[in-house]
Amino acid sequence: MNAPDQRGLLRVHGLDLSYFTGKLEGYLRAKGLAYELVEMGTRAFRRCARITGVAQMPQLELPDGRWLTDSTAIIEQFEREFSEPAIYPSDPVLCFIADLLEDFGDEWLWRPAMYYRWAFAEDARQLSEGLARGLLRDVPLPLVLRRGWIKRRQRRLFLKGDGITRHTAPLVEALYPQILAALQSALADRPFLLGLRPSQADMGFFGSMFRHFYSDPTGARIMRERAPQVCAWVERLWHLTPEQFTDQPALTRIPEGLESLRETLCRDYLPYLQANEQAVERGEKHVHWQAQGVGFTTPSSPYQRHCWQRLRARFQALQPPQQQQVCAWLDDPAVSAMLQRAAPDACSKAPISRKVLDQRWR
Repeated sequence: MNAPDQRGLLRVHGLDLSYFTGKLEGYLRAKGLAYELVEMGTRAFRRCARITGVAQMPQLELPDGRWLTDSTAIIEQFEREFSEPAIYPSDPVLCFIADLLEDFGDEWLWRPAMYYRWAFAEDARQLSEGLARGLLRDVPLPLVLRRGWIKRRQRRLFLKGDGITRHTAPLVEALYPQILAALQSALADRPFLLGLRPSQADMGFFGSMFRHFYSDPTGARIMRERAPQVCAWVERLWHLTPEQFTDQPALTRIPEGLESLRETLCRDYLPYLQANEQAVERGEKHVHWQAQGVGFTTPSSPYQRHCWQRLRARFQALQPPQQQQVCAWLDDPAVSAMLQRAAPDACSKAPISRKVLDQRWR
């Protein structure tokens, strides 16, 4: 890819309420790449899906007419082609740890982000109004009907349809303040999760923390009361420019303060990815898994199977001494064994299919 023609803007097709649209915007701003946010209606959503074959947001239209999808895949592509200022650490071990954290932030916080948005009356009212006036603005129905339809849809898909029951809801609700406390610890003595420069780890957590928890009523109150460092980090990332970090030293070591994030990653997320992979390979529609002793049943996900295979492939591409450093940091023999299981050559987080992603208005 050639550098974008700065006589024309990158066009981000998405919504200003969207989890992954916000993540991509944060990255482009940090890289100093000019863009225009093109707010999707339902017709535009379908048009973008016809162009790319994947019904999801955001979608990135380049000035030369090409399109890219999936926020992680877009960032990876841009880091290969526009390497400065670098977001990815040059140290292979640290880059792999950042990949782990990026995937964890992207995928594991999806459920609590949607829970806080749709389980609480104030949040559901505000966000259903926003989506009714935004995404559904071209649906020929009165606003009250659009608002009611979107609220029912989102609750059906992202609460009941994503394993939220009276038994699982308390754990999902508790995950947000737990992650806030972990991020607060990580950011206690540095501006970004891994040090003086942002990395893909920051981008992975930014999607949920910015467009959901920082912006939605309930999540925002909790963040401002309990995690001022996280609140400042969200604002720092949103206003970041290349000049603010280009001259900072490269990230070269795994910092202290990530222990709580590592614990949740090893205890809950990576075992879930393994269980999901097994369910997908058996052709099962649902995956049964446990977190902190609580049993969940959620739709099996070919996309998250791909995430897991991608991580394992990248781990196996490291040199043996580098793999040993990763395993020493994880400090969990079971997780280390999972990473060492043979993986396909899945080194990019490419979209899987329209069927998998068409309900994820993220």
